[in-house]
Amino acid sequence: MNTLATVKDLVRQDLVAVDAVIRASMKSSVALVDQVAEHIISGGGKRLRPLIVLLAARACSYRGSSHIDAAAFIEFIHTATLLHDDVVDGSSRRRGRPTANSVYGNQASVLVGDFVYSRAFQMMAAIGSQRVMEIMAEATNVIAEGEVLQLMNSGDPDTTQQRYLEVIYRKTAKLFESGAEVAAVIAGASPSQQRALADYGRHLGTAYQLIDDVLDYQANPAERGKNLGDDLAEGKPTLPLIQALRKSADADTRAMIRKAIENGGLEHLERIVTEIESTGALEYTRTHAQDEADRALTALHALPESPHKQGLAALARFAVERST
Repeated sequence: MNTLATVKDLVRQDLVAVDAVIRASMKSSVALVDQVAEHIISGGGKRLRPLIVLLAARACSYRGSSHIDAAAFIEFIHTATLLHDDVVDGSSRRRGRPTANSVYGNQASVLVGDFVYSRAFQMMAAIGSQRVMEIMAEATNVIAEGEVLQLMNSGDPDTTQQRYLEVIYRKTAKLFESGAEVAAVIAGASPSQQRALADYGRHLGTAYQLIDDVLDYQANPAERGKNLGDDLAEGKPTLPLIQALRKSADADTRAMIRKAIENGGLEHLERIVTEIESTGALEYTRTHAQDEADRALTALHALPESPHKQGLAALARFAVERST
């Protein structure tokens, strides 16, 4: 299983069912909601979070259908956060396409984001599991706190690695963690397997975001649908920047990086990318990502052997080896 497509083949029918549920559940009698929702759905994406839910449920020998709805509402929570993120960040492009806020305006994007959140909770309630509701209620609260923490870190060159890691746990890894744990709960897995899958999701999500932050200074924009240095343009001190600032031996260069974080902007992007590379900041971040992926793989030891378990393991490797 050396490609994402190969992993998806393990649950191909489930993924088709998830897409159908997503389209049906996004429907609204309010025309603008339908238009914004269709814009989001047609934007595609890797569907990584739903994939984790489906694989985790099947790895726990689940044979029912509630994991389909769970995968859909996990994707809904992710979609709602993207809608709100793009407004907060003033983003104009995502996945190579105009963002919803650039097409329909900030107000519509925020309000449709609220609709998507509330629809997700309707779907959670329909599953009828108190534990699922508890997991997801906590998750959405933690994610919201992560958004605020990132706002506090934005433009702050004194952001520490610990503060940065706290943000990515809350903003990204928590939803991975919750999706995997919910799948285990729905499947009736043992408490130890539920904890193991939660650990798997948390470490996988952290690895995934760390590589995202590497690719912001390394990826080909045509492949990724983002512009090089988008995080810097928004004044976000991610780990490559934090490490370059910490390791740079030149006072003038450190001052330049600090100013770039404080003000946002790409005036000195080329010099900053050179410094990130020369200080080994990208390799440092990749090493942290690999450590997290290894922890995710270790967590899978609690599950019985199956093709779906191997699919989860392949996702951990994909998270750190990808180029988009």
